[in-house]
Amino acid sequence: MIEASEAVPCLALSLKLEMRVVRELLSREKIEVAETGSNSPGIALGETTVEFLNACCRLVDLLRTPQDIPFLSGLIQREIIYRILRGAEGTRLRAIATLGDQSHRTAKAIAWIRANYTKPLRVEHLAEIAGMGVSTLHHHFRGLTAMSPLQYQKQLRLQAARGRMLLDGLDAASAGFEVGYESVSQFNREYSRFFGQPPMRDIRTLHSPGAPALESVSNR
Repeated sequence: MIEASEAVPCLALSLKLEMRVVRELLSREKIEVAETGSNSPGIALGETTVEFLNACCRLVDLLRTPQDIPFLSGLIQREIIYRILRGAEGTRLRAIATLGDQSHRTAKAIAWIRANYTKPLRVEHLAEIAGMGVSTLHHHFRGLTAMSPLQYQKQLRLQAARGRMLLDGLDAASAGFEVGYESVSQFNREYSRFFGQPPMRDIRTLHSPGAPALESVSNR
């Protein structure tokens, strides 16, 4: 988001789902998981239902009564997982939860890229971190993110560079070098392809009145 104030605040909620709880809920016969197509992307947006939103609001409301957190937070998080399983992304969550060790290993590779996206990426080294073969890593990585490791790193770099230019006033060359690019022309080319226009023109557009809110995309 590029705008927020005390009068019109921006509130975001990020919740790390416990796969142990997901598997436990899936083991119950009464929970029917929504079925979706198998070719849906690894990163997805879904409509927020009233029931799901109510559960999230109740979780945030616990900040007002900290003494209730130890008892109620786990119950509300279980409800949130239940709502996801019953929703349009239920099949995806079930697949992630039941992939087991392969999913966990792929998540280690994803976490390494997120923490080191400015560094050169060797897929062979990433496969060693995940304890998988290169081809196996590519298969499971694409299944979770809908991208290859190099594409995922590129997206992180471009999003980070856009944020540095927009919020900190960096020029395109400085932002590109800061996130790991060695060539300004390559940075400008890939930025234009990803965001639809050259870096500084994109930043001027975002700063113009009536520009849409800026949102960053992340992996599941």
